[in-house]
Amino acid sequence: MPFDGIVTRAVTEELDEKIIPGKITKIYQPTDTELVFTIRSQGMNHTLLLSIHPAYARLHLTDDEYKNPAEPPMFCMLLRKHLAGAIIESIEQYGMERIVTFTVKTRNEIGDIAYKSLVVELMGKHSNIMLLDQEKGHIIDSLKHVSMAQNRYRTILPGAEYKLPPNQNKLNLLDIDSETFIKKLDFNSGKIENQIVKTLVGISPLAAKEIVFRAKLGSDKAYMESFTQLQEPIKDHAYTPVIYRGNKEDFHVLSISSFQGEQETFSSTNEMLDEFYSGKAERDRVKQQAKDLYRFIKNEKDKNERKMKKHLKTIKKASGAEKYQRLGELLTANMHLVKQGDTTVDVIDYYDPEQSELTIELNPNKTPSENAQGFFKTYQKLKTSKKMVEKEITKTNEEIAYLDQLLQQIDVASVDDIEEIREELREEGYLKKQTRQKKKNKPGKPVLEHYISSDGTLILVGKNNKQNEYLTTKVGHRDDIWLHTKDIPGSHVVIRDREPGEETLLEAAELAAYFSKSQQSSSVPVDYTTIRHVKKPNGAKPGYVIYDNQKTVFVTPDKSTINKLRKKR
Repeated sequence: MPFDGIVTRAVTEELDEKIIPGKITKIYQPTDTELVFTIRSQGMNHTLLLSIHPAYARLHLTDDEYKNPAEPPMFCMLLRKHLAGAIIESIEQYGMERIVTFTVKTRNEIGDIAYKSLVVELMGKHSNIMLLDQEKGHIIDSLKHVSMAQNRYRTILPGAEYKLPPNQNKLNLLDIDSETFIKKLDFNSGKIENQIVKTLVGISPLAAKEIVFRAKLGSDKAYMESFTQLQEPIKDHAYTPVIYRGNKEDFHVLSISSFQGEQETFSSTNEMLDEFYSGKAERDRVKQQAKDLYRFIKNEKDKNERKMKKHLKTIKKASGAEKYQRLGELLTANMHLVKQGDTTVDVIDYYDPEQSELTIELNPNKTPSENAQGFFKTYQKLKTSKKMVEKEITKTNEEIAYLDQLLQQIDVASVDDIEEIREELREEGYLKKQTRQKKKNKPGKPVLEHYISSDGTLILVGKNNKQNEYLTTKVGHRDDIWLHTKDIPGSHVVIRDREPGEETLLEAAELAAYFSKSQQSSSVPVDYTTIRHVKKPNGAKPGYVIYDNQKTVFVTPDKSTINKLRKKR
């Protein structure tokens, strides 16, 4: 994901236009790696996200909502102390590096004007956010502390002097001409793309690849022209924010002609970044928190699938039960032909229309009567086992379907949804109940996902079994329209309207398909009916319902449509 120096330059310039001057009114820290600022500027409120997530480090304006912890972390409290009510006077990028400094005017404890700097370094796993005292040049505090033992070049601790990251002796692509650029390349050794990344500061492999692609491995002149073509829009601030959607999603603020696939262009860099990163960090957090849960459910499902294979083998064996009954009856009818100690007896098979001869194998240690009784006992045993195993197969199938549904719910879950799934597994006896818990308030009602259709109709979505049951049995009116993917694990969706328009129905169906196991599929079948026709059988697993009087539509889920429908709260 090329959040390189070029993208940093583009987003910094946009922020300068939109939030300078700006007053910091609110500061939150939703996670260990993210800060969210509400900034009042030019008569509008803007939400600025600063993230040092190791995989998704970035800064941009956002429309996403972030859930904040009940108790703000220490660094958040420190920022509130120093920056709440402060005015952002400037935003500057250091060269073409991924380092951005917010200069802030505030007042100290005695009311005098003081200047602070909020420095954001976006460098993958080494990313950090630091608050500096401008006058003294030292670090007040930072989101991550780095001791001398961790980094000999610079210490990032309260009171330490702030030093920029070590210079890599690269060239600023805006300060050189094409001749200087071409002199730095050795066409006889190594990949040219790698050389470009090592030569120019702030350029990603994607942009370096574009230079090579435009030059088409041609002459020095072709490379000089290619470099100039890349350099000019940056100098002219003529950016083209685009998300490239292919096997791997990418983005940039320059036109990447080497990319083959679908492209989505945006009017601003901030809008592009918000769209690209929306949900990715959240999904990563969910993945980390649900890792043990996912593994447990997967193991339970695998265990049941192995059990199913054994059941099917038993059924296959039991399907020959009538054979043993037949042998017992034939032996009983021909008992006069058998002597004690015989190992076989040849009889006429009167079950066969052709009355063919049949050889029956015997146990020589048993009497003829005991051999016959043995056949009848085997018949009864297989017949009984078949009935029992058929019940077990039904039970195991339900168990596999339930566990498969939980795995699908984890795939679309938020952090809060994961805890609800975990609690459900405790209630169902899969996980041990927590005995030593601090007294907590009783959990509130499940929080449903809210969407607004194109014609303004409210659509509600449950993303786990607790939410699904609450939505279908408590929230939805009996005449509301209920939707679910046909024979596919997924969410319950309810349209709060008795007679929704066709467009609303299709949008709700798309939501049902998106929050299902077929999220990446096309032409997904979605059933819909009124809630009055949806029932939960007695003793059924959480979230399981049966329904009738349904109709079916086929839709292809699209993430961009889902984002447009999401209600901002």
